[in-house]
Amino acid sequence: MTLIKKNQNWLPDVFNDLFSNEWMLRANATAPAINVIESEQDYRIEIAAPGMTKDDFCVRIDDENNLVISMEKKIENSDENAKALYLRREFSYSKFEQKMILPKNADKEKIKAKMEHGVLDVSIPKLKDEDIKKNMKVIEIS
Repeated sequence: MTLIKKNQNWLPDVFNDLFSNEWMLRANATAPAINVIESEQDYRIEIAAPGMTKDDFCVRIDDENNLVISMEKKIENSDENAKALYLRREFSYSKFEQKMILPKNADKEKIKAKMEHGVLDVSIPKLKDEDIKKNMKVIEIS
């Protein structure tokens, strides 16, 4: 005789499986880690991107004055032997885009980016208070 134990708490388990944060972490597993650092002189954005090169990234300011950092990489691993039948062939494709609102004191003209040791480092210098006031446009009221 086989005993079947019924789980009286099946409903919470179903909800735990559906609404736990674990699936969200796995869905975003390919998104790189980002650090945002502020100092007196500038803001710095560090993006962990091991295996990527500077050619895989695009850093730009969009038409709404947001800083946009995007990355796209496609890797195809294949055999050089054209007569062989594929028993296994792997493709890899990664794409990422992060849009960040620039603060009012960001000097958009002097933003720099460099790739070093698998980390994209974006430096956003700060404008001085007097430079911010110079750049303000006063609209005459008629």
